[in-house]
Amino acid sequence: MQRWQLSRNETALLDHIFWSSGLSRDALSGQAAFSKSRTNAAVAGLLAQGVIETTEEQVATGGRRAQTLRLSRRLGVLISVAMGATGVEVGVLAPDLTLLAHHSEPANVRDGPALLLARIRTLMKQLLQQCGAKAADVIAIGIGVPGPVDFGLGQLVNAPLMPEWDGYPIREDLKADFSAPVFVDNDVNVMALGELWRLGRSLPNFLVVKVGTGVGCGIVCHGQVYRGANGSAGDVGHICVDPNGPRCHCGNLGCVETMAAGPAMVRAATEAAQAGKSPALAKALESGKPLRLQDVALASRAGDAAAHAIVQRSGALIGQMLASVVNFYNPSHVFIGGGIQRIGPLFLAAVRQSVYHRSLALSTRHLEIQYTPLGERAGLIGAAALAMQERLRPLLA
Repeated sequence: MQRWQLSRNETALLDHIFWSSGLSRDALSGQAAFSKSRTNAAVAGLLAQGVIETTEEQVATGGRRAQTLRLSRRLGVLISVAMGATGVEVGVLAPDLTLLAHHSEPANVRDGPALLLARIRTLMKQLLQQCGAKAADVIAIGIGVPGPVDFGLGQLVNAPLMPEWDGYPIREDLKADFSAPVFVDNDVNVMALGELWRLGRSLPNFLVVKVGTGVGCGIVCHGQVYRGANGSAGDVGHICVDPNGPRCHCGNLGCVETMAAGPAMVRAATEAAQAGKSPALAKALESGKPLRLQDVALASRAGDAAAHAIVQRSGALIGQMLASVVNFYNPSHVFIGGGIQRIGPLFLAAVRQSVYHRSLALSTRHLEIQYTPLGERAGLIGAAALAMQERLRPLLA
């Protein structure tokens, strides 16, 4: 992506266009608080340099269709990677974050970085070929990983779920095949950035909580993802909810992650099936395969009492942890994502009940708790948003 010579007005509008793709000139003028003539002049400059392009997707109330503005597809493509403890998804997206191609498959991060990143590089090349793009067309690469990240270095630091990745040079590994800049962040920070982009920065203070193999929290503060002093902000999975609880892989007792995340629910489901407390789960176990979170979800929806109790207990413990966070941070929204979304409304109801019961009245007066609207695509969209945001950052500084 070439270096542009942008005026202050052009830079300001470019920022608005990235965060609110599909804006009409009138809407852009209103958001930027520019006059129409000032907006038109800046837009003309951006169009002339090939930074943005016009589309005709927005239908006017009468007469011809109104033109809208987005980042130009002639800039190239973005590659995004959403890595979880048990799976990986790779996508190719346009600069305006339109998904062009994607692929997901099971993966085990404990296999180590060399093996998994080699597979990811292969998937990147296959998806680029599917889109008719080349490695040279890649603007930037964004990656979300399930562990604490030193954002400046782009490296994992003492990740409990990924011990072999500690300090591994992910950027340098990928640069063996791609010359584009690589940006690495914690998976739930990336999800939070995806929701921030979806919202067009209309909500300045909210949380995104991922519940899957682990538990993490992305913090959006004053319209920016907050990473803390060293990149570990939001590591809520190791907040204690029971000092007499089981030992967590981090070494402490009663962490909410070890008591309420996906593996804990599956363990409880297996015990219930083996003890004869759950006909539905026992039947699923008869297949000879280990139970999955999806089995718990299906049993719960079918009215199985033991599965119901497992879901409610997990939701209550997550809510207990969240109540402290809500009291401390006072967000307007909490979006819950990850594999737990497959459980459905019962888990969400248990979280809400626990949070509202334990939090201060003022903290919850206008609080909304819901599943992430981006759903399973939150990590993929967020990683692309990270890549494009960081690629544009020097121009917008």
